[in-house]
Amino acid sequence: MKLFSKEQIYQGDKLTTERQKITSTDLMERAGIQIFNWIHTRMQGAQVPIHVFCGIGNNGGDGLVLARHLVTHGYNVVTYIVNCSDKRSKDFLINYDRIKNVSKEWPKMLSCKNDFSEVIIKEEDIIVDAVFGIGLNRPPNDWVKALFEQFRISKAFTLSIDIPSGLYTDKSVADEKDVVNANYTLSFQSPKLVFFLPETAKYTVQWEVLDIGIDREYLINTDTEVELISKNEVLPLYKPRQKFSHKGDFGHVLILGGSYGKIGAVNLASRSALSSGAGLVTAYIPKCGYHSLQTSIPEVMVVTDGDETHIANISFDIEPTVIGVGVGLGTSARTAKTFETFLKSNKAPLVIDADGINLLSKKKALLKLLPEQTIITPHPKELERLIGKWSNDFEKLEKVKDFSKKYNVIVLIKGANSITVYQDKFYINTTGNPGMATAGSGDVLTGIISGLIAQGYEHLSATIFAVYLHGKSADIVLEDYGYQSLIASHIIDGVGKAYMDLFKQPEQPKEVEQKEETPQ
Repeated sequence: MKLFSKEQIYQGDKLTTERQKITSTDLMERAGIQIFNWIHTRMQGAQVPIHVFCGIGNNGGDGLVLARHLVTHGYNVVTYIVNCSDKRSKDFLINYDRIKNVSKEWPKMLSCKNDFSEVIIKEEDIIVDAVFGIGLNRPPNDWVKALFEQFRISKAFTLSIDIPSGLYTDKSVADEKDVVNANYTLSFQSPKLVFFLPETAKYTVQWEVLDIGIDREYLINTDTEVELISKNEVLPLYKPRQKFSHKGDFGHVLILGGSYGKIGAVNLASRSALSSGAGLVTAYIPKCGYHSLQTSIPEVMVVTDGDETHIANISFDIEPTVIGVGVGLGTSARTAKTFETFLKSNKAPLVIDADGINLLSKKKALLKLLPEQTIITPHPKELERLIGKWSNDFEKLEKVKDFSKKYNVIVLIKGANSITVYQDKFYINTTGNPGMATAGSGDVLTGIISGLIAQGYEHLSATIFAVYLHGKSADIVLEDYGYQSLIASHIIDGVGKAYMDLFKQPEQPKEVEQKEETPQ
């Protein structure tokens, strides 16, 4: 799914009114009706008090359309105008007049100076936040911040329209009190990038997209900087197997890593490479791990370094399709030296994780030795060592994008919504859960990425697909283990089910059996 920027949304609105020969007021009516339909489907006329807070711009206009339809359908509605400026949008004024014609009680004007005696919200009520939209360009004033605090104090369910008020689409927030904490956000046409970033995702617990009929040609043909990755996006990437294929058709993964006490990382990466579909997997490890690895994974071949406890002299006579390097590797001086020597002679595609990233961070000149489209998979601290500190998530993304372009590498920022970055594009993953915050989870991901590349997946596609499978597997096995008891090995066990889930059809609603009554 494409995530449109603020500027692209404005352009889409403009083109839609021109091509569909409608006014901006008509488009606002369409948006407001979609919000009403969403609420009406769930509430079915229930007389729960609904407090609709409208700003005086177009987001407030959407709120007024909603409030009008709620009133005409008999809901218990109180409408407020957060009247903090003399600048009102044209469409707001039109809809302000319309609601006055249908409502017995006109919207309550909040002057942004008086107290909150008129605003009485109970915990069992509903708040609709339509104060600020995507056009906000400065922090709200103290009175509005106090209003948002009233929302929080009430503990009422809060529904934000398009974006939680006070949240920007393209920059960070200076003060948490500037933003509405929404239980749910209804976003027009596409979600916003800020719904997925660590610093700003907390402002909406859940979100949903409403289709308001923006011009289809514009939506299809407009390239976006950000894409959201779900099953619909990864299914076309899948490569089916032919009946007469053999293991040689699916590549040879070399997992290069391990040190005394950290052979388990290689075990996990090797197993996950096999489970993702690699034809052959060889592990290159210190001598100390030979027996444990041969015993625990009989399907994996093992080559040992001359050193007993660390990798000190990388030498092998196989020709791997891809090399996953860094898991459990260690950063000793001898390992650092042999890692540099290896990079100078290596021609195979690389997936670099863990201590491989740390060694690159210690000597950044090595970055120039990486093959094109090398995949680097840092967690936040590893990323910081690699690109330096950042002040907010937007700066982080820009720094990673610059890093990717400078070295022509793919960077996977691991986290709750892992983001794959290549050149000017961001790909945000939608699978996964907090149970994945456990030792070895990253090693498993390295193996899956390597396994997909071995099978012939293009590097960027392999990364996007692997992150999706990794998270989906964890979501599937979560049902058996829960967050706290989920471990990395469980994720490997679920990879097969994650593949099969790609082709699972959505459950159809069960038909209610109609029984004929026997005449009495």
